[in-house]
Amino acid sequence: MPQVNTRTSTPPSSEQSPYLLLFIILVVATIATWLIPAGKFDYVTREGIKFAVKGSLHAVPQAGVYPLEIFTAIAKGMVKSASVIFLILFTGGVLAVVEATGAIATALNALSRSTRLSDTRIVLIFGAIFALLGTTGVVVNAVVAFVPIGLLVARSLGLPPILGASLVYLTCAAGFNVAIMNPATTGLTQHLAQLPLFSGMLLRGLTCLLFVVSAVLFLIRSLRRARREGNLRPTQPIEAGEIHQVTGRHKLILATVVVALLIFIGGVIRYHWETNEMSAMFVLLAVVVGIIGRMSGSDIANTFLSGCAKLVKGAFIVGMAGAISLVLQQGDVLDPIVGFLSDLLAPIPPSGATIGMFISAALMHFGISSGSGESALLVPIFTPLGDNLGLTRQVMVQTVLLGEGIVNSISPTSGVLMAVLATANVSFGKWLRFVAPLVAVWFAICVVMLLIGVAIKWGPF
Repeated sequence: MPQVNTRTSTPPSSEQSPYLLLFIILVVATIATWLIPAGKFDYVTREGIKFAVKGSLHAVPQAGVYPLEIFTAIAKGMVKSASVIFLILFTGGVLAVVEATGAIATALNALSRSTRLSDTRIVLIFGAIFALLGTTGVVVNAVVAFVPIGLLVARSLGLPPILGASLVYLTCAAGFNVAIMNPATTGLTQHLAQLPLFSGMLLRGLTCLLFVVSAVLFLIRSLRRARREGNLRPTQPIEAGEIHQVTGRHKLILATVVVALLIFIGGVIRYHWETNEMSAMFVLLAVVVGIIGRMSGSDIANTFLSGCAKLVKGAFIVGMAGAISLVLQQGDVLDPIVGFLSDLLAPIPPSGATIGMFISAALMHFGISSGSGESALLVPIFTPLGDNLGLTRQVMVQTVLLGEGIVNSISPTSGVLMAVLATANVSFGKWLRFVAPLVAVWFAICVVMLLIGVAIKWGPF
């Protein structure tokens, strides 16, 4: 049975383990809690949301985090991220069961040998599907669940794993970074700024289109470069002895998977389902697919657990990344950092302040991996600042959203990104070199579209 190669191989000596990288950042964050003067904003709570009061930052007793508390923070980060961790583990389990039926291998072999589906068309297919899932917020943390599928497609096409992960992650990120109709990011941030829900759709939609087109073109170019470097489509099946014809049973299994995902999308939109519901869906899907594939009960259980085991490395990284934010919060240094960055923008002209707010939000996202948490902290501060500078609140909202979004693809503190890289067995350094040109293009798009927003006084207010 073909499997996604998610085993941890011994990395070259020149490459750092993602765990080591995150631990170093965690140590630096711990030291910062002793060096940065501790402080807190005053907060008011309205409709269950905490708002930071502008100008209320005040000193509090230094709350430096002790060295041994680093390890407590790691444990707390695991607990706090439990729902995402189990989602990742169950993802490995259900995909292992689906793979055991042979449905994915046969379908991907047919896909890789199809003369009708060129590399460009495959990229367009992934781009259309995952950009839509990302911009609506249906797939956010759960993007890790689909990375093994991208890896399987890449392997069947003779492409390196980094391209397989990119087919899923970058196309999803291109949509999520702008989030036209994501209630957890755009909806929340507009609510905090007292804007109509999902207002400003035209300019935001154009920005999202530019993100997606640039990501698709980048992937097409990357695939062509990989072909020139000798990564050709295999002329033989991936593994000897495979059955190459997609049977009716295989089609039923794949249809069941598609229907399950559509049901989940409907649940997200109508009933606000989250990671727990998707984890439950994966357990149920594994049982149903196993039965259709004529697997015994023991085979289903053992295959599911073996699939979970293969994604332990990626799952635990989510909790490791979460420990960094916990340390900064425990040391009471996040508010002073936000206050310092916000104060820098006050004397700058509107256009410059807009870009400054965007960069500030991007820098903050390295420390606050939660987009909604960062919005709840920054928007109450940025809103009066923007009002004083003559910026519309729609522009202010977009600076926060784009600042959060663009960092997701390059932040070592992003549990989702680090889990994706661990699943694909790609080092952070290699990923950074690969994705840097695309992020640079995205940065330029952000600057241009924000300046357009300032020029047209993008509203409604």
